[in-house]
Amino acid sequence: MDALDRQILALLQADGRATMTDIASQVGLSLSACHRRFRDLQATGVIRGFGVELDFDLLGLPFEALVFVTMQSGDGAAVSAFEQAVVQLPNVVQAHRLFGEPDYQLYVVAHSKQHYQELYDQQLSLLPGVQRLRSTLVMKTVVEHHAPL
Repeated sequence: MDALDRQILALLQADGRATMTDIASQVGLSLSACHRRFRDLQATGVIRGFGVELDFDLLGLPFEALVFVTMQSGDGAAVSAFEQAVVQLPNVVQAHRLFGEPDYQLYVVAHSKQHYQELYDQQLSLLPGVQRLRSTLVMKTVVEHHAPL
Protein backbone atom coordinates (compact mmCIF):
# COMPACT_ATOMS: atom_id res chain seq x y z
CA MET A 1 0.00 0.00 0.00
CA ASP A 2 1.41 3.36 -0.99
CA ALA A 3 0.50 7.02 -0.47
CA LEU A 4 -2.02 7.00 -3.34
CA ASP A 5 -3.85 4.02 -1.85
CA ARG A 6 -3.97 5.83 1.49
CA GLN A 7 -5.34 8.93 -0.21
CA ILE A 8 -8.05 6.89 -1.92
CA LEU A 9 -9.01 5.31 1.40
CA ALA A 10 -9.11 8.69 3.15
CA LEU A 11 -11.40 10.11 0.46
CA LEU A 12 -13.69 7.08 0.65
CA GLN A 13 -13.88 7.36 4.41
CA ALA A 14 -14.80 11.02 4.16
CA ASP A 15 -17.45 10.26 1.52
CA GLY A 16 -18.28 6.63 0.81
CA ARG A 17 -20.57 7.75 -2.00
CA ALA A 18 -17.84 9.58 -3.93
CA THR A 19 -17.58 8.48 -7.53
CA MET A 20 -14.43 6.91 -8.95
CA THR A 21 -14.22 9.89 -11.30
CA ASP A 22 -14.14 12.31 -8.34
CA ILE A 23 -11.58 10.24 -6.47
CA ALA A 24 -9.37 9.80 -9.53
CA SER A 25 -9.29 13.54 -10.16
CA GLN A 26 -8.52 14.32 -6.51
CA VAL A 27 -5.58 11.88 -6.33
CA GLY A 28 -4.30 12.68 -9.81
CA LEU A 29 -4.88 9.30 -11.47
CA SER A 30 -6.70 8.22 -14.59
CA LEU A 31 -10.11 6.69 -13.98
CA SER A 32 -8.91 3.21 -14.98
CA ALA A 33 -5.81 3.37 -12.75
CA CYS A 34 -7.89 4.57 -9.79
CA HIS A 35 -10.49 1.87 -10.38
CA ARG A 36 -7.75 -0.78 -10.57
CA ARG A 37 -6.33 0.37 -7.21
CA PHE A 38 -9.84 0.37 -5.72
CA ARG A 39 -10.44 -3.23 -6.91
CA ASP A 40 -7.06 -4.27 -5.49
CA LEU A 41 -7.95 -2.72 -2.12
CA GLN A 42 -11.20 -4.70 -2.15
CA ALA A 43 -9.53 -7.93 -3.30
CA THR A 44 -6.92 -7.78 -0.52
CA GLY A 45 -9.60 -7.13 2.10
CA VAL A 46 -8.44 -3.63 3.03
CA ILE A 47 -11.89 -2.42 1.94
CA ARG A 48 -14.31 -4.87 3.53
CA GLY A 49 -17.51 -3.22 2.41
CA PHE A 50 -19.60 -0.09 2.57
CA GLY A 51 -22.09 0.93 5.19
CA VAL A 52 -24.12 3.78 6.56
CA GLU A 53 -23.28 5.88 9.60
CA LEU A 54 -26.33 6.17 11.80
CA ASP A 55 -27.23 9.02 14.14
CA PHE A 56 -28.58 7.21 17.18
CA ASP A 57 -30.06 10.43 18.59
CA LEU A 58 -32.21 10.87 15.47
CA LEU A 59 -33.19 7.20 15.64
CA GLY A 60 -34.57 7.78 19.13
CA LEU A 61 -31.68 5.98 20.86
CA PRO A 62 -29.85 8.83 22.60
CA PHE A 63 -28.80 6.82 25.66
CA GLU A 64 -25.37 5.29 25.02
CA ALA A 65 -23.47 3.08 27.43
CA LEU A 66 -20.21 1.18 27.42
CA VAL A 67 -20.62 -2.10 29.22
CA PHE A 68 -17.53 -3.95 30.41
CA VAL A 69 -18.05 -7.69 30.78
CA THR A 70 -15.95 -10.02 32.91
CA MET A 71 -16.55 -13.68 32.17
CA GLN A 72 -16.67 -16.50 34.72
CA SER A 73 -14.51 -18.64 32.45
CA GLY A 74 -12.44 -18.07 29.34
CA ASP A 75 -12.82 -21.53 27.85
CA GLY A 76 -13.91 -21.94 24.24
CA ALA A 77 -17.45 -23.06 24.99
CA ALA A 78 -18.13 -20.11 27.32
CA VAL A 79 -16.67 -17.59 24.87
CA SER A 80 -18.63 -19.06 21.97
CA ALA A 81 -21.92 -19.12 23.89
CA PHE A 82 -21.47 -15.52 25.04
CA GLU A 83 -20.55 -14.24 21.58
CA GLN A 84 -23.43 -16.06 19.89
CA ALA A 85 -25.86 -14.59 22.41
CA VAL A 86 -24.54 -11.02 22.27
CA VAL A 87 -24.79 -10.95 18.46
CA GLN A 88 -28.55 -11.50 18.85
CA LEU A 89 -29.07 -8.31 20.90
CA PRO A 90 -30.07 -5.47 18.55
CA ASN A 91 -29.21 -2.74 21.06
CA VAL A 92 -25.61 -3.93 21.23
CA VAL A 93 -24.22 -2.02 18.25
CA GLN A 94 -20.57 -2.93 18.83
CA ALA A 95 -18.83 -5.64 20.82
CA HIS A 96 -15.10 -6.12 21.30
CA ARG A 97 -13.25 -8.99 22.92
CA LEU A 98 -10.35 -7.56 24.93
CA PHE A 99 -6.99 -8.75 26.18
CA GLY A 100 -6.79 -8.88 29.98
CA GLU A 101 -9.67 -7.69 32.12
CA PRO A 102 -12.42 -7.00 31.43
CA ASP A 103 -13.03 -9.63 28.77
CA TYR A 104 -15.45 -7.66 26.56
CA GLN A 105 -16.57 -4.12 25.87
CA LEU A 106 -20.10 -3.65 24.55
CA TYR A 107 -21.47 -0.44 23.09
CA VAL A 108 -25.18 -0.34 23.88
CA VAL A 109 -27.81 2.16 22.75
CA ALA A 110 -31.23 2.67 24.33
CA HIS A 111 -34.25 4.96 24.20
CA SER A 112 -33.83 6.13 27.78
CA LYS A 113 -32.29 5.40 31.15
CA GLN A 114 -35.31 3.23 31.97
CA HIS A 115 -34.96 1.32 28.70
CA TYR A 116 -31.28 0.74 29.40
CA GLN A 117 -32.11 -0.59 32.87
CA GLU A 118 -34.54 -3.04 31.28
CA LEU A 119 -31.91 -4.15 28.75
CA TYR A 120 -29.40 -4.54 31.55
CA ASP A 121 -31.72 -6.52 33.83
CA GLN A 122 -33.50 -8.63 31.22
CA GLN A 123 -30.80 -9.24 28.61
CA LEU A 124 -27.25 -8.21 29.46
CA SER A 125 -27.14 -9.68 32.95
CA LEU A 126 -28.54 -12.96 31.60
CA LEU A 127 -25.90 -13.45 28.90
CA PRO A 128 -24.21 -16.85 29.29
CA GLY A 129 -21.01 -17.01 31.28
CA VAL A 130 -21.12 -13.46 32.66
CA GLN A 131 -19.54 -12.97 36.07
CA ARG A 132 -19.72 -9.17 36.29
CA LEU A 133 -21.00 -6.20 34.29
CA ARG A 134 -19.79 -2.61 34.72
CA SER A 135 -21.41 0.25 32.83
CA THR A 136 -20.36 3.77 32.08
CA LEU A 137 -22.29 6.36 30.12
CA VAL A 138 -21.03 8.02 26.96
CA MET A 139 -20.82 11.77 27.46
CA LYS A 140 -19.58 12.74 24.01
CA THR A 141 -18.04 11.11 20.97
CA VAL A 142 -14.75 12.84 20.25
CA VAL A 143 -13.37 10.63 17.45
CA GLU A 144 -15.58 8.66 15.07
CA HIS A 145 -14.28 5.52 13.41
CA HIS A 146 -11.57 6.30 10.90
CA ALA A 147 -8.52 4.62 9.43
CA PRO A 148 -5.10 5.56 10.82
CA LEU A 149 -3.97 6.84 7.44
